[in-house]
Amino acid sequence: MSVANRAYNEPLFGTKSVASDKFWRWGNDNLFPEALTLMARRSTTHRRIINDKADYISGKGFTCDEVQQPRLAAFVRRVNGCGESLRQVLNKLAFDKALFGNAFLEAVTDRNHSFLALYHQDASRCRIARDSQHVLLHHDWRNFRLKEAQSLPLYPRFEEQADGTLRTLIHYKDYEPSFDHYGVPPYIAGLNASAIAYKTDRWNIARLDNSFQPSGVMVLDTAVDSEEEAERIARLAEEKFGGNPGQVMFVIRDGENNGNSHFEPIVAQNEGDWQSLHDQAVSDIVVAHSWFRALSGVDYAAGFSAERILHEYEIALNTVILGEQAELTEPIRALITSILELDTSSLQIINRPPTRSKPIYMKVWEARKADGLDYDPDDEKQQVFLSEITKYNIRSIE
Repeated sequence: MSVANRAYNEPLFGTKSVASDKFWRWGNDNLFPEALTLMARRSTTHRRIINDKADYISGKGFTCDEVQQPRLAAFVRRVNGCGESLRQVLNKLAFDKALFGNAFLEAVTDRNHSFLALYHQDASRCRIARDSQHVLLHHDWRNFRLKEAQSLPLYPRFEEQADGTLRTLIHYKDYEPSFDHYGVPPYIAGLNASAIAYKTDRWNIARLDNSFQPSGVMVLDTAVDSEEEAERIARLAEEKFGGNPGQVMFVIRDGENNGNSHFEPIVAQNEGDWQSLHDQAVSDIVVAHSWFRALSGVDYAAGFSAERILHEYEIALNTVILGEQAELTEPIRALITSILELDTSSLQIINRPPTRSKPIYMKVWEARKADGLDYDPDDEKQQVFLSEITKYNIRSIE
């Protein structure tokens, strides 16, 4: 199958098919990013995982050898004209990649390579041009106008812009077979689970709005002259007494006397099923994200286990976090080296666990005692505080 044919099969979401000779559509209706964004705003667990992934991947900042590389340290603190640090830009890239499976980083310089600026570009504003060598940026893809779009070349190509700068756009994307122009988010198999979690939450909100009153049928025994009059009375009764619409159905019955109006509750023993459905959906969301329950805040209700959090963080660090950090920073290192001609070997992301198993004010012999190991309070090496052996030799750059 040709590349052109495969591109039209890229993410199926929405019903209206959109075709254009200017860009490769992102989803059948070209609004797949908007759909993913809406889902992330509605599903609490889904959004929590995306937020946490971005925070863990961007770490606590960067370290570098400030003595040997003062220019590198200054660049890391401020990478663009908006005053953003490298950590802030990396956090936005990590968020987009976790949410969309795609992220875009704009690099700006001049012909003399006298400066380098890095800007995050909102992935939902970006579409791959038909030549597959440029990216079109537009503020509203529902009403696309080519004259309002900005075109930037894909890295490693730079092109001169109207302001005299040279610019390029780095496209990060998660690999998925048969998808050439856009990546697919890793949680794609959990979209239905996210929708279920949202709908079960909405069901609980509906019950709360209705003051947890039982659903049922209210039969109003009254005389009416026409069906229109009966419908008007039923609608008025629902507005005044029905609570959340749909919880109570009103029926008008034409009776000789008006003393037989009554309420017939509808009893459904399905609350347990709803809770089980919600719990299963939450578990599926965590699995789809290739993430961990303790790091998602799912198990906090059962008790706070610092040991489990540290254990799962160590696994996440070695299976997800470090790999994502390497993928996001490799092009950045290449740009710093080629444009600013700086050595980036000392540039590292600071990774810290979300909790500590032992306080840093403990001494080594006290920590060994707590772990059931041999200890000697009189040993000079064991007299030092944990903070002294875990501190960074190179000052961190937030």
